[in-house]
Amino acid sequence: MQVHREKSGQGPATRREFTPGVQVIGLAAFLGASAFVAWLGAFATVSNVDGWYVTADKAPWSPPNWVFGPVWTLLYTAMAVAAWLVWRSRSAGSRPALIAYGVQLLLNLAWTPVFFGLYPSLGSSALWIALAIIAALIVAVTVTVLYFGPISRLAGLLLLPYISWLVFATSLNIWAALNN
Repeated sequence: MQVHREKSGQGPATRREFTPGVQVIGLAAFLGASAFVAWLGAFATVSNVDGWYVTADKAPWSPPNWVFGPVWTLLYTAMAVAAWLVWRSRSAGSRPALIAYGVQLLLNLAWTPVFFGLYPSLGSSALWIALAIIAALIVAVTVTVLYFGPISRLAGLLLLPYISWLVFATSLNIWAALNN
């Protein structure tokens, strides 16, 4: 680790920068965590997207199923990079910001198995539970943006498409809950 000077040039900072190798490992860890959440969510999706969801009453504005994979890949990548930017900053607010990030990642992980996996056994109740989860997820991501923004403006901005997609996904979830 290297000691660096504050941007103002007034003496040494109290924090140390991560070496490039540690930063690469950190980025790989955040990307890996996002990929793991996506992979776990895929289990519930794969078996049910071609099952009950095929015949489900979907919103007229629902995109084709093939759109979801690329969109989520981009969103998970942006989420990981945003978290990495905050982590590598080593600022005082990084810890609560990364805790908020972890909470939203867990809520993200919970939505897919509830929406897709529980519908065959719980029916529309699963879709309403999923709606509560995605609403909590939007709040959690918004809180994460509010924590990330002051630490790294880019990190906060990287999460804005995620919130937009979640609002869109919420509209699909509402339609599904009302019509299935």
